[in-house]
Amino acid sequence: MSEQIIDVVIIGAGPAGLQAAVHAVRKKASVVVLGKPGQSSIWRAHVENYLCVDGVVEGKELLAVALAQVKRFGAELIEEDVLHIAEAEGGFRVRIESGRELRTRTLIIATGTSRKKLKVKGEKELSGRGVSYCVDCDANFYRGAKVAVVGNESAAVDGALTLTKYAAEIHLVAKVLEVSPALREKLAQSSVQLHEGAWVSEIEGENAVTGLLLDQGERLAVDGVFIELGAKGAMELATTLGVMLDSETFSYIATNKRQETNIPGIYAAGDIAGPPWQMAKAVGEGCVAGWEAANYANKQKRAAGQD
Repeated sequence: MSEQIIDVVIIGAGPAGLQAAVHAVRKKASVVVLGKPGQSSIWRAHVENYLCVDGVVEGKELLAVALAQVKRFGAELIEEDVLHIAEAEGGFRVRIESGRELRTRTLIIATGTSRKKLKVKGEKELSGRGVSYCVDCDANFYRGAKVAVVGNESAAVDGALTLTKYAAEIHLVAKVLEVSPALREKLAQSSVQLHEGAWVSEIEGENAVTGLLLDQGERLAVDGVFIELGAKGAMELATTLGVMLDSETFSYIATNKRQETNIPGIYAAGDIAGPPWQMAKAVGEGCVAGWEAANYANKQKRAAGQD
């Protein structure tokens, strides 16, 4: 039995991603949206400067309507974070936190760009000198070292598991671990030392990281600290595939007016594609990205005699 290939996989369940889903599915494409709506920046926002919104409306109310609409049109929503993306024949493979892998002809990256900080003593001072925000980028520098990963969600667990291939000792510090049972079980079977119920009060060191002080008084002697708060960073996911960032600030994904990136079959929309940080802009770009991705997938199917 042949493996199912989805036409469009959208990473991000905010305004850009959900609008992309609406337009892609209306083009008769099969669509899967990956992400947790509650993590969208609009979820806790109050909206009053969006066309056709009268007065002040809570963002989560708008998202609830959008989610119902997307499902009604026929798109599938999977409320899991993405851990890895890789190129595959005819498109891409996407692995999510449950361990499931999805094959897709196209990808739309529609996530935010903010890199959450711990905001503790030593973090800013030691950034780049033992404090990192990207396991995939910097793991190789810590071969045989002692490291700590800080975070409560899938990015932190996946980062800690990745580091088992490099570091000699790995600590994972989490207030409350919020991941799927499958990912928690995988963590339990690894060599990672979990410190659940604790948090970081200070990162120690002068010219380089030497330790991590926890709020319960415990001190971890480590050479590096990886801060992985939230879901897998969109920039990490994109740049591992060779997606280009803007040439001036390198802080968002570069796209053209069709929301295409430099990689055929990969699109970006919303905050990840640059300012202004407005829902109207995100929805507009989501519309274009969904339309273009569906067209791309349909052309692929016709070329392969599958349509």
